[in-house]
Amino acid sequence: MGQRSGGRNRVRIIGGDHRGRQILFDDGPGLRPTGDRIRETLFNWLQAGLPGARCLDLFAGSGVLGFEAVSRGAREVVMLDSSDRVIRRLEENSRLLGIDDRATVIRADALEWLTHTAIRAFDIVFVDPPFAGGLVPRVLELLAQRGWLASGSLVYVEQDLRQENDSLSPGWSEVREKVAGQVRYRLLRFDVPVAGNAEG
Repeated sequence: MGQRSGGRNRVRIIGGDHRGRQILFDDGPGLRPTGDRIRETLFNWLQAGLPGARCLDLFAGSGVLGFEAVSRGAREVVMLDSSDRVIRRLEENSRLLGIDDRATVIRADALEWLTHTAIRAFDIVFVDPPFAGGLVPRVLELLAQRGWLASGSLVYVEQDLRQENDSLSPGWSEVREKVAGQVRYRLLRFDVPVAGNAEG
């Protein structure tokens, strides 16, 4: 996934305007950048919807998903992480890439932020939390119920293969799913349920 150099780790942007640029990141609990092969598949899935998209990376870590999205044409990415050290590195990398006008970096707990922040809808959301936390079901619930998603928004989810897929709530559908090693990754679509469609 990432390479280590002089006590630091690095990961490479693999497509778009910043293709080949190296991003440095520091170790942290549960931090494991999405590997090149998975990222290539993911951004092939997202290719048509990326230009001009507003993206949210809820557990940014190395930031490679958000940086890759901007490199490939996203208009904006908001990146969250709860670690001060991770946030400083994300800000530094945004400046080095020259995209700090398109990348907003926020230190916050993702669940708290989704619950209490003023809402604005995103086109694409990356959900790649630490595997041990079991956070995915709650994150998807907050995204849908709190209005963070427009109808047709896409949500990427990366999970440990050993974790069972929870059943999807109304409005959600699975677009793609693949497995790589011990990682299951999915692309979900959310369509706002139309009021009055229920029977009775």
